[in-house]
Amino acid sequence: MRQIHVDEIITKVEQLSIDACCNLGTDVEDRLKDACSSEQSDLARDILKQLIENAQIARKEGIPLCQDTGMGVVFVEIGQDVHITGGYLYDAINEGIRRGYKKGYMRNSVVKSPINRQNTGDNTPAVIHTEIVPGHKLTITFAPKGFGSENMSALKMLTPAQGLSGIKKFVVDTVKKAGANPCPPIVVGVGIGGTMEKAALLSKKSLIRPLGKPNDDPNISQLERELLEAINQLGIGPQGLGGRTTALAVHIEVYPTHIAGLPVAVNMQCHACRHKKVTL
Repeated sequence: MRQIHVDEIITKVEQLSIDACCNLGTDVEDRLKDACSSEQSDLARDILKQLIENAQIARKEGIPLCQDTGMGVVFVEIGQDVHITGGYLYDAINEGIRRGYKKGYMRNSVVKSPINRQNTGDNTPAVIHTEIVPGHKLTITFAPKGFGSENMSALKMLTPAQGLSGIKKFVVDTVKKAGANPCPPIVVGVGIGGTMEKAALLSKKSLIRPLGKPNDDPNISQLERELLEAINQLGIGPQGLGGRTTALAVHIEVYPTHIAGLPVAVNMQCHACRHKKVTL
C-alpha cells in the first residue's frame, strides 16, 4: 500500500491551477496556427492571430489567458493501492485551488448557492470526479471551465430510432444555436450512451484528450471528422464573425447504454481549452 500525504496533493493542485489558467497547451496553440494558415477570411485570420498572441503573452508574463478563470473541474484517477494520509482528498484538492487562485491573482467565480448567489471568495469548491483504477499512482487533471462555453452545452435523450442522423443533427444544431456565445473557435465534446449523467460526464471528459487526437474506435473517429466538417460549414467562424474555423476539433466518447435509450450530451469548450495533469 503506497501512502501519499495530502500536503503533496495541495502543492501539486496549487501549481496545476495556475499553470492551467496561464499556459495554453501546445496542442491547442498548434491547432490555432494550423487554422490560421488555412483560414480564407482576412478577419478570421486576424482574430486567430490575436488569440495566438494572447496565449503567448499569458505564458510569458504568467497571467491568465482569459478573465474567466472558470470553475475548477478535477478528474482524479486513484490507484486502488494508494492510501491518502493526513486528511481528506477532496479537502486537499480544494485547498490547492484556493491557494493557487489567490497566488495567481485569478478571478473567484464560484457562488455558494445557485439560488442566493453569494461568492465563496476563493473559487471553491471544485467539481471533482473520482475513478478507482488499478495500481499505486494518483493522477489529477485540473480543467478550469469558463461558463461562456459551459452555458451553451446541452443534453438530449434521443430515441434509438433517431440513430446516427439524430446524433449528428443534435450536435450541429447545438453549435449553430450557440453561435458566437462560446467564443469560437471551439472544441466540441460529445458523450454518447450510458445514462443521462454518464453522457454528460463523457462529454466533459472528452475535452481533456489531447486536441485533435481521434477516438480509438475508427467508426467513432470517422464521426468526429464528419461532425467537424459539418460544424465548420456553418460559417460562424472565430468569435462569430465569419470564416471556416468554427471548431478546432470534435471529441467523442461513448459508453454502453440501455436498449431503449440514446443519451447524447454536448459540452462546449472555448478556444482556451485549458487543462493540466500531474501523476504522483
